[in-house]
Amino acid sequence: MLVLALGAAVLGQAGTARCEEAVPAKTVAATEVRSTADPDFHPVQEPLPVKPPEGAIELFGDGSEGAPKFTAMDGGPIDWSVEDGTLFMNQSKGHANHILSKEMFRDADIHAEFMTVKKARGNSGLYIHGLYEMQILNSFGVEPPTIEDEGALYRFAKPLVNAARPVGEWQVYDIRYTAPRRGEDGKVTTPGRITAWLNGKLVQDGVEFTEPRSPYIPYRHGVTDHLRAIKKRIDETGEGPLFLQDHGSPVKFRNVWFVRR
Repeated sequence: MLVLALGAAVLGQAGTARCEEAVPAKTVAATEVRSTADPDFHPVQEPLPVKPPEGAIELFGDGSEGAPKFTAMDGGPIDWSVEDGTLFMNQSKGHANHILSKEMFRDADIHAEFMTVKKARGNSGLYIHGLYEMQILNSFGVEPPTIEDEGALYRFAKPLVNAARPVGEWQVYDIRYTAPRRGEDGKVTTPGRITAWLNGKLVQDGVEFTEPRSPYIPYRHGVTDHLRAIKKRIDETGEGPLFLQDHGSPVKFRNVWFVRR
């Protein structure tokens, strides 16, 4: 699990069947609950898979046969497997075999569908800019959920509700991410903010954050020239990639995309 700090550690059976046809956005509401911080952010999360909206940057599609739009930590090809249209993290390397998107963004709405596949910790995460993590973990039935359970903004805020599904079921995150703003000295002048939906339930509502809170962010471990360049870009422009985390657990991803804001 990635711990978030300055740098912070920065998704039965093999799964439910995919729907034959993805539905377009705005046809099915996630729930009647609304975010108070982002009332216009009410993502479609059922049925899965959800069709990307117009203008989305697709990093890996549902049933995709093309190469995922991710790189390894050194900027080279990834060694995660593509199996049956899913991107499968099954090559852990000391909890540091993260992959990062080729496309960058500052503020964005992020969508990812994922499945934990073994009755282990199922530990992974969506590591936004390699600094802030929306946790993936086998947390089904955990009450009350903590800042380390699925749905948490890791080490910042526990989920409002436990929306985690059992092992072997497809799950879905939709995250509205607003990056922190920094002054010329590099210090945060305006906190960042996250609103997140997990499996049709609001789990984070406009949570603010400043510096990361984990000693395990990618920019502190296994640092490469490629990562140094990425971190420099984040510091200078506020733009960075989406990381999919390796934390030692096999996890499947599909239908990963974002829309710049």
